[in-house]
Amino acid sequence: MALTARKARTTGTALRLTASVFSAALVLAACSSGGGGGGSASSSASSTSKAGSGTRVTVTETEYGLKLSQSSFTPGTYTFVADNAGKITHALSVDGPGVEDAKTKNIQSGQQATVTVTFKKGKYDLYCPIPGHKQLGMNKEIQVG
Repeated sequence: MALTARKARTTGTALRLTASVFSAALVLAACSSGGGGGGSASSSASSTSKAGSGTRVTVTETEYGLKLSQSSFTPGTYTFVADNAGKITHALSVDGPGVEDAKTKNIQSGQQATVTVTFKKGKYDLYCPIPGHKQLGMNKEIQVG
């Protein structure tokens, strides 16, 4: 009787573990597919020039935060290198005066993508456009000029 009870507990644990892994896979699939898969900037005021043009700024993305390699900005062209140092898919989007919905493609863990924009004076919002990530803290407001 004890062997049957132990086998039932082991089977139940294995089923719960399998269900947890399956649920996690579904969440990751939902985060990495869908909106935000675009490429470079899509605003007329932002420039979609070759990677490397403009001042390069590294944006390190983790769960759930953004860390910029510089904190002071003047008007001009910037290439943001989004570095996904987290464990799940992220992306980077930039909005502000003359720049609307400029974003990277979705970035897998350990990968990088770039977006190049031209800033005017004003406030800009840098954030992860993956659903829910901005609300969890992947949002940085910067002042240009």
